[in-house]
Amino acid sequence: MLLDRQIDVDTRSLTPANVPGETLRQLEQFLYREARLLDERRFWEWDQLFTDSGMYWVPQQHGQDNPFDHISLFWENRMLREVRIRRVENARNWSQQPQTQTAHLVGNVMVEGLDAQGLLVVSATFQVSEWRLQQRQLAGRYTYKLAAQDSGGWKIQLKRVDLINCNDVFANLEVFV
Repeated sequence: MLLDRQIDVDTRSLTPANVPGETLRQLEQFLYREARLLDERRFWEWDQLFTDSGMYWVPQQHGQDNPFDHISLFWENRMLREVRIRRVENARNWSQQPQTQTAHLVGNVMVEGLDAQGLLVVSATFQVSEWRLQQRQLAGRYTYKLAAQDSGGWKIQLKRVDLINCNDVFANLEVFV
């Protein structure tokens, strides 16, 4: 899965999509709920927002086209997300003494269109205040590929996190952005 070059990470070649105002509101609430789960350290519930094949990607370069031709800060499937959750939640993990605390601010939610598979591409800007012994600010743009569920709601097929300082030198990024 991680090296499967067939994974469609393109978020630029899109077909326009008009969504009703109520659907846009539901999408906003979905993104706000995701941010709250991260802030409340409910990582297992957050991970369940992804499809079984959903990917979490943080590029290391501006405009990076894919995670295969250049290193990424994160390129995680379900297994790697679960490994990180277990490590972050482990009581003996010294790098989480004290635990990292975050506050996510999500805004400017926009429907970008539909990708070639019919997934809805949605973007949002974000700011994250993170504290663990000292405070730091992270900011950028989220781009999601969302799969509509038969039961209603959405699942994340791809979450791309473009940090405004993606090619900077970072102290450990322990928790999910």
